Amino acid sequence: MINLKTYIRYFVIIFSTILADNTAYAFETSAKQAYLMDFNTRTCLFDKNGEKRMVPSSMTKVMTAYVVFSNLKENNIDISDEFLVSENAWRTGGTKMFVNLNSKVRVEDLLRGVIVQSGNDASKVLAEGIHGEESTFAESMNEHAKQIGMHRSNFKNASGLPHAEHYSTAKDIAVLAEATIKDFPEYYNYFSETEFKYNNIHQYNKNTLLGKKGVDGLKTGHTDAGGFGVVVSAKRDGRRLIAVVNGLNSEKERIKEADKLLSYGFSNFINKKLFSANEEVTVVDVWYGKQNDVAAVAAKDIEVVLPKIIGKKNKQTTKVVYNSPIKAPIKKGDIIAQLKIEENNQVLFSTDLVAKEDVAQANILGRATQNIRYYWDKYIKSK
Repeated sequence: MINLKTYIRYFVIIFSTILADNTAYAFETSAKQAYLMDFNTRTCLFDKNGEKRMVPSSMTKVMTAYVVFSNLKENNIDISDEFLVSENAWRTGGTKMFVNLNSKVRVEDLLRGVIVQSGNDASKVLAEGIHGEESTFAESMNEHAKQIGMHRSNFKNASGLPHAEHYSTAKDIAVLAEATIKDFPEYYNYFSETEFKYNNIHQYNKNTLLGKKGVDGLKTGHTDAGGFGVVVSAKRDGRRLIAVVNGLNSEKERIKEADKLLSYGFSNFINKKLFSANEEVTVVDVWYGKQNDVAAVAAKDIEVVLPKIIGKKNKQTTKVVYNSPIKAPIKKGDIIAQLKIEENNQVLFSTDLVAKEDVAQANILGRATQNIRYYWDKYIKSK
């Protein structure tokens, strides 16, 4: 039987980039934690203590909204449902929506109270309305966090009020923002609202970047322990970025640093579509099949993010890696190879390639013929 071995096929993809003597896209921020992510590819464009535990403060409320959106989508609740304001929720400290004790408030109003007004009282009303107790709601927050890939977060309440075991990371908050936009586009517009009036009290969203330079969400946060922070998303020229900054000293500074981080990402990186879904990338040899090879195609659109300026010391290579030859039978859609882009031997991007079509196994005679041909080529013809 033939011995399979890893086969690497290098090929060239031309990028519109500029060569420079030095990597001129260095960035600095006064934030204690910062993370910048490309929405389409989840590529990290900047990381400063991005996986270090931090106090998320009211950025927690994005997860609160995510759980509410999930319950709406699953028809467990309706946007017009009304939840009772308990004394426990009414007495919650910090920023408020100013709901009245024992009143009933529509879910949609509570969502605006959480997202626009950053109401801790509204957060607790939603938590109690959906799960009876805030602690049970927090368990649901943690379950959803794991499902979407937040691996270093733990939530103990729906508001983000201080708790020793309530924490997250800048990267996790970026992942949460990406999931919120992707999973619930029908509700994402709440995050772009700049003001909301309830109970005759008019309050403004503290995310003053909204509506500027393509910014359309998401949430600010502040506690003494966490400092000033914000998670923002902006879309410009078809590209969407998500930025998280935290641990800053003032509202003005967090807005300034978030704006700087977004500008850095849009100015210094480009998105390149390499292949469309089902487009052939390469051809892979097949062993024991009714045909000798099969096309390896992109399972979905393959897009990468690259710096506009590439240092001369940074050598990028693109390659397809697979075990050659692949043994039949093969089904359409089977993963048969990987496309990788590397820089200085570090993998920048990797995605699976799949079989374009079925390849049936050859009959006994066909397999025997292939064995004879293989041994002839390897041991006789090559001498």
